[in-house]
Amino acid sequence: MNQVVFLVDVDNTLLDNDRIQADIKSHIEREYGAACRDRYWAILEDLFVELGYRDYLGALQRYRVEHPQDMKLLSMSSFLVDYPFANRLYPGSLDVLAKLRKWGPTVLLTDGDVVFQPRKIERSGLSEAVDSEVLIYIHKELALDDVEARYPALHYVFVDDKPRILAAVKKAWGNRVTTVLPRQGQYACDAKAVTSFAAPDVMLDRIGDLLDCDLGRLLAVRPPLEAVRGNG
Repeated sequence: MNQVVFLVDVDNTLLDNDRIQADIKSHIEREYGAACRDRYWAILEDLFVELGYRDYLGALQRYRVEHPQDMKLLSMSSFLVDYPFANRLYPGSLDVLAKLRKWGPTVLLTDGDVVFQPRKIERSGLSEAVDSEVLIYIHKELALDDVEARYPALHYVFVDDKPRILAAVKKAWGNRVTTVLPRQGQYACDAKAVTSFAAPDVMLDRIGDLLDCDLGRLLAVRPPLEAVRGNG
């Protein structure tokens, strides 16, 4: 039984996934045209509704079924799997993981497919940063029993950019978890999404602000922690 375990999301928490999506859109438009870009993204969004996560390679495969003679699509898979993910890490991400690991087991907890998401985590350097302590689920908020069995702890610190996920985890674990929201990415910066769910215990301007937090503050769930503000 660990005293504390840190569970940290990947997309838009440690890694600028919005920027990655913009790069993918730009590449498709430049290489294949706007119509291809729009159709691929429509398929991607349909899969997101169907699966609960964005399956970039699955969407490419479905697009290929619609265009079986288009040999240029084969190079798109190379662009996806060879993307320079390390260039899209938020400032301070690796330092934050190093700091958290000094306090307790630190695990990357994310949603995604079984090919692209692990590739992203590996090529970004995030897997190495946590000594391959990585959990990838379809819906991580529904897999908390499995997370707890793998990493039992008296207390958890859960860092994620999605207010919905943080609220679900707080409801499940109550005062056994400190929820942390870095205000990065499309979900965390959506004022309606933020106010639609229970407020997280800690709000940060950016993931790097965790470097200014001490462990006692992260564990002092009662009373609720005041928002942590960045230094500009």
